[in-house]
Amino acid sequence: MKFKNFLGNQKVKEQISFLLESKRLPHAIILEGESGLGKASLAREIAAALVCRAGGERPCYSCPQCSKAEKGYHPDIFEYKPSGGAKSFHVDVVRNVINDIYLSPNEAEHKVYILRNAHFMNESAQNALLKVLEEPPEYAVFILTVENRSAMLETVLSRAVVLSLNGVDVHAGAEYISNHDENIEFNDALEAMIAFKGNIGKAYESIAGGEMQKLTGFVNDICSALTADNEYELIKCTGRLSGRQEICTVIGMLKTVFRDAVIGSKTGEFLSGRESAVKKLSRTLTDGKLIRLYNMADELIAMANKNANSALLAAKICYSLRSAIDL
Repeated sequence: MKFKNFLGNQKVKEQISFLLESKRLPHAIILEGESGLGKASLAREIAAALVCRAGGERPCYSCPQCSKAEKGYHPDIFEYKPSGGAKSFHVDVVRNVINDIYLSPNEAEHKVYILRNAHFMNESAQNALLKVLEEPPEYAVFILTVENRSAMLETVLSRAVVLSLNGVDVHAGAEYISNHDENIEFNDALEAMIAFKGNIGKAYESIAGGEMQKLTGFVNDICSALTADNEYELIKCTGRLSGRQEICTVIGMLKTVFRDAVIGSKTGEFLSGRESAVKKLSRTLTDGKLIRLYNMADELIAMANKNANSALLAAKICYSLRSAIDL
């Protein structure tokens, strides 16, 4: 199978290609992974491959079927997602799918139903879907995207192949972003890719929405406060952090900076892209203190994932960072 808009995840690609080429593709596929990893893009590529009429590698992106799929109006590909402020995937949507599924395909050999963010389905909606998954028409294929399989009923999971997606190589992701948006420099994209652990979607959104600039500012300010041994500035910096996701991202970025200050200052390899902050830390703090800061970052991220109280987390971050350099 040809993958045009989906990077990385080589094992997942190989598995999908094998299933398609051997005509063993199941009637239900669940693509699992956090937002921004390209689940929807992969779902659309699989759908295009299923309706493609080319004789060779699919999707060819040249035939009329592929053209319609790529433009989003193929009559045998249907895409649904939760609606409304509550992000509810209503059971009525699933019922509409069931009513349509027994009508033969219009042009292709398959009818493909992409159900995005299916983790928002309640039990009633999942049970309604289960009825058609148990005995689907031969031509029907469901592709569900979820952030975590644990949100799905075991009975639904048992009738699907679950494929878990991961982040991509940060350099490949940065090249993809900078090539697709002329306003984004490669180094800025690389910094975002590192911060968001290979998540292209989140990396791009952070740059386009200005969030990356804010996160970088937090990291620089915290590093400056640590090197200046200024507890008041450190309290101010950590106090501006808000939300678990923002805290985890900033601590993750700091962890890479601390790593660079120990290793990169000796090898010249800076994974964080924050060469100035790294050199300042390595000149000011001992390797022992930097290693304690690095190890402390893992503890803080684990704590942030368990505790949603931003004020308490900010206070803990400040105390922990100070403790690591005061020992």
